[in-house]
Amino acid sequence: MTGREIPDFVYDPPDVPLSILYEDRHLIVVDKPAGLLSVPGKLEGRQDCLMARLQAERWDALLVHRLDCDTSGVMVFARTKAAQGFLGQEFEQRRAKKTYIARVAGRVEGDSGRIDLPLAADWPNRPRQMVSHDHGRPAVTDWQVIGREEGETRMRLSPLTGRSHQLRVHMLELGHPILGDPIYATGAARAYPRLMLHAETLSFHHPETGAWTSFAAPVPF
Repeated sequence: MTGREIPDFVYDPPDVPLSILYEDRHLIVVDKPAGLLSVPGKLEGRQDCLMARLQAERWDALLVHRLDCDTSGVMVFARTKAAQGFLGQEFEQRRAKKTYIARVAGRVEGDSGRIDLPLAADWPNRPRQMVSHDHGRPAVTDWQVIGREEGETRMRLSPLTGRSHQLRVHMLELGHPILGDPIYATGAARAYPRLMLHAETLSFHHPETGAWTSFAAPVPF
């Protein structure tokens, strides 16, 4: 296997308890573990997912957004159709704010910056995404260095758009792929037990009160 080849995906979801961070009559906030699909996969053997596990305990849970299978962290589910529609608009209109913690390969120079590179699907190499100035959709990520260790940098990433694999591709284009990324990292940077990317915080307006609410999940790495 060359560095750019994508290893065969073997779905082995973690056997861990459901972690509910908050719930009320309108929404449920959950800490998704790495390695668990947000929703059922299309192929056989990929029905186990956060959505199914949550609905087994909270029958009224409704999907609002997703996280990559390899990414851990905060997800919100609605409990009514009205809340689902409201929260969906929070994401679609970019009112919802998210921050992620990532460990990336190498020493990132500078303390903060912005990556503004349009992204498109790399169709011959799905599920890879790629930068495409001709066909890509706008994608913007703000980044901040929060720590440096030997051979790696810890960063806080704030996506201003919500493209597929946005943070993973933007970090790759910065020259610092996220450690443990089975799709975009190569060599030693790939040899980690998981993707070192975690959705740390999620903020949005509450569907009933309109109040600005924020939730956080502890970083597991």
